[in-house]
Amino acid sequence: MRITFVTDTYAPQPNGVATTLQRLVHGLRERGHEVDVIRPAVLDCEEEGLKVPSVSLPGYPQVRVGLPMRLRLQARWYRRRPDVIYVATETPLGASAITAALALKIPVASGFHTNFQQYMAHYQMPILERAAMTYLRRIHNRSNRTFVPSRDVIAELDRQGFENLELLPKGVDTKQFSPKRRDPALRRAWGASDGAPVGLYVGRMAAEKNLPLVLETFCELQRRFPDFRGVFVGDGPKLEEMKARHPEFHFAGVRFGEDLACHYASADLFVFPSLTETFGNVTLEAMASGLMVVAFDYAAARQHIENRGNGFVVPFGDEKAFVKTALEAVRHPDAGEIRSEARASARKVRWKKVVKRFEKCLFDLSQIGREDDVDEAPTEFPTAQCA
Repeated sequence: MRITFVTDTYAPQPNGVATTLQRLVHGLRERGHEVDVIRPAVLDCEEEGLKVPSVSLPGYPQVRVGLPMRLRLQARWYRRRPDVIYVATETPLGASAITAALALKIPVASGFHTNFQQYMAHYQMPILERAAMTYLRRIHNRSNRTFVPSRDVIAELDRQGFENLELLPKGVDTKQFSPKRRDPALRRAWGASDGAPVGLYVGRMAAEKNLPLVLETFCELQRRFPDFRGVFVGDGPKLEEMKARHPEFHFAGVRFGEDLACHYASADLFVFPSLTETFGNVTLEAMASGLMVVAFDYAAARQHIENRGNGFVVPFGDEKAFVKTALEAVRHPDAGEIRSEARASARKVRWKKVVKRFEKCLFDLSQIGREDDVDEAPTEFPTAQCA
């Protein structure tokens, strides 16, 4: 198949959407498909595909938004027609791509990767939450199918009137993220002795990530366990404020590849109190690294964590229970077994399976409006379920 991705973010940008898209693109290419990526020109990535102009969000320069390119995309796809188009982000670039695809009668899918409507309240714009949901619903309902990473989000979007929803789970690279990457030298750099508990947060340093609860949890752990060390990995608009208020914690900035994997594996406890995730890739990365994860009971945590079996889940939004559970996890008598089970669970959700599922779904979409031709279908497709 000839497949086009349209996105405002892509690796090496440090976010879950960018990581997911890179995995899907590379996985599809490995399976013999031609894939190009339409993205903002400022992104530092070497990819086939059109580079478009973009602007940064006010107050959040790390986030770029592609400008609408309907006529340019329409002309490009008229000259060289894709079999199917996947629009990963709902910004003006993505909306214009859906319009161009529909004009050319090219099957188009969209991805619901981010709960943008929930961000409004965190940025003092709660009045816009309903308007944001209306916009997102209109964008996605114009596509032939919307891929969603968790059943929680599917249920909510269905309640909000979204149509043609399809579950597309996420995977994790268990070779990159592994307990084998634990680094005693890195722990010493954090000021952690061999037996000291280290808590880790990985993600954007932004209002929507519920960072005050991370800080409260780390502070309480430090009060109970004087040798505790708290580590933050990531960047964002709240970083400098957090560093100024909490110099006792280590702020490692953005980390990539093996360096990021070493940071995961060198910790002991992973706390992720975000309430706005559609999935949360970092949950699986921490589990693959053999950490005890404490997260609210939804999205990736609900799908992959069995409470006190391979991690810890907390009732959604219960902040007191979150802190209490983190304290329990640090000195849990079965900590070693829980960490081993976390790793074993992550090994069951590798990217290879996700890519095959996505491939089957895209092939089904590419047949919209065509006569069935079984000779053109790869022999593996019938065995890969898309439901």
